[in-house]
Amino acid sequence: MEQKHDVLAVILGGGAGSRLFPLTQQRSKPAVPIAGKYRLVDIPVSNCINSDIIKIFVLTQYNSASLNRHIGRTYRFSRFSDGFVEILAAEQTPDSPQWFQGTADAVRQVLPHIRDWRTDTLLILSGDHLYRMDYRKFLARHFESQADVTVSVVPFVREAAEEFGLLKVDSTGRVTEFREKPKGEALEEMRVDTTAFGLSAEEAARRPFLASMGIYVFNYRRLEDLLAQNKTWVDFGREVIPAAIQNYNVQAYLFDDYWADIGTISAFHAANLDLTTPVPRFNLFDAVAPIYSRARYLPPSKIHQTEIVDSIISEGCIINRARIQRSVVGLRARIESGTFIEDTCLMGSDFYQTVEEMRADALSGVPRIGVGEGAVIRRAIIDKNARIGANCRLVNELNVENADNEAAGYYIRDRIVIVPKNATVKDGTVV
Repeated sequence: MEQKHDVLAVILGGGAGSRLFPLTQQRSKPAVPIAGKYRLVDIPVSNCINSDIIKIFVLTQYNSASLNRHIGRTYRFSRFSDGFVEILAAEQTPDSPQWFQGTADAVRQVLPHIRDWRTDTLLILSGDHLYRMDYRKFLARHFESQADVTVSVVPFVREAAEEFGLLKVDSTGRVTEFREKPKGEALEEMRVDTTAFGLSAEEAARRPFLASMGIYVFNYRRLEDLLAQNKTWVDFGREVIPAAIQNYNVQAYLFDDYWADIGTISAFHAANLDLTTPVPRFNLFDAVAPIYSRARYLPPSKIHQTEIVDSIISEGCIINRARIQRSVVGLRARIESGTFIEDTCLMGSDFYQTVEEMRADALSGVPRIGVGEGAVIRRAIIDKNARIGANCRLVNELNVENADNEAAGYYIRDRIVIVPKNATVKDGTVV
């Protein structure tokens, strides 16, 4: 008789998300909006639900208020089920008086809460990746190989491999070596024959490196033992996984589908724009494995004399006489006449302004929430509740790579113009 396993998922979201600043200026990384109507945390949570894993903790410590609100309003299972999605924020205790020091330290600090559920298997996930995975296959590989730890890996080309932790495996799929971001000769030594994982000879030659996705399945008791071995080990990739390889059965599970690490501004921007292509690499229109988020009771978008090309328009928008190309337009966005928006992620708004509020803004010379008349926005990220004045040009005309101009209401990262949440860009501003 097949043994039944009790699986609990932990989504790591405790990092400061500094590479996603200023999107993480007022929120934690898992709470960053994506694809018009979702949050980053919705991706791993949805993968869990679609994989019949309904005991889920989300670990966080920075700017957690909006994430708490989103989780609380979105994921409510039946009272006849033991399913939950809960926030575990960093907390001071007599045993752990400090904040999370890394991915492994975060899990170490919350073990008392996890232990209460008497789980035998822990699925550890990242909060800033875009992919769709059936974790049941991941878990099946873990159980079939009688692994203590299983690491999910993606086959990579040489050019991309040096930015990730790489694994070497033997003919059975057992991990024999792990190196964090190797370069040069050290990188070449990490080549693997990926035909053993089912890739064709041609694909194996093109993608001979196995990059760790930063997601793991642990036998719970083995994880406790590993984390107790050395209290200075704070990171899974740098310390815990290499130590596990020496003493335990660590297996690799190959995931050969779309996966994007969207921990940087350029990666976040690219992942959003890819969703607007005719055949995106990440398909939101999947009836079998949908992405869940908070249900909002918004009117359909109202679009008047507007040209829209290869774009996503979310619910509740009002768009007048605009041109929009290859862009993602979020909830409740308001775009006025004569605007041109291209290669842009416009996150929309958390609320509608009343007529009285808009009149008051006009009298005080403040742009109302949304994009004002005649604005031109190209290759940008406009965060929620931003006010873009009339005749603004947010196009990075000087091709600046990075800049901070908080007073003028914008930043530039990776040559992408970013207007933070609640910021105001005055009429006629040129970037």
